[in-house]
Amino acid sequence: MPALVPTEYTGKIVWLGRVPDRDASLKSTAMEEVFASFAGVSGEAHAGLTRPSDSRVLSQYPRDTEIRNVRQFSIVSAEDLRAVADAMGLAVVDPTWLGASMVIEGIPDFTYIPPTSRLQSEAGTTLTVDMENLPCHLVSKVIVDETGAGNMPFKQAAKGRRGVTAWVEREGMLRLGDQITLHVPGQRAWQPE
Repeated sequence: MPALVPTEYTGKIVWLGRVPDRDASLKSTAMEEVFASFAGVSGEAHAGLTRPSDSRVLSQYPRDTEIRNVRQFSIVSAEDLRAVADAMGLAVVDPTWLGASMVIEGIPDFTYIPPTSRLQSEAGTTLTVDMENLPCHLVSKVIVDETGAGNMPFKQAAKGRRGVTAWVEREGMLRLGDQITLHVPGQRAWQPE
């Protein structure tokens, strides 16, 4: 079996964006297309080949240790956005509020696609999935500022629905409407016992 297996699951890019200045706001701005370089998207606050370690990896490194940047993209599914909006009692959850880079429609159970899966466009641009992107308290503030509130806090509503982070394995353009194919690792799930 090959190390990476193309699946029958394809999605479509229905939204693209970038966070221009994370210090000013977590909100992203919508884009029609982006060039995904090995360092991510130019002008994106999460771009770079490396990044300082943060609370996600404190068990591995002291804070602010320079590490490989596997969080160049924050990708969420359109289906998960609708579920989060329903749980919060909102008409919509705008991807700009999440600081998202991309919204893909059509790949089921998106937040739980396996780490190291590939999301590959028809043109060959390829993103490697790092892992689930856990809900962030900073997003809650943006949503409250934008909507006034919701029936449920964002972190609770988005648990298991926040999408994944990814990094660029093969450079190229990504455009609204591009078809994306999911490739998954060919290995069995880890079973330590």
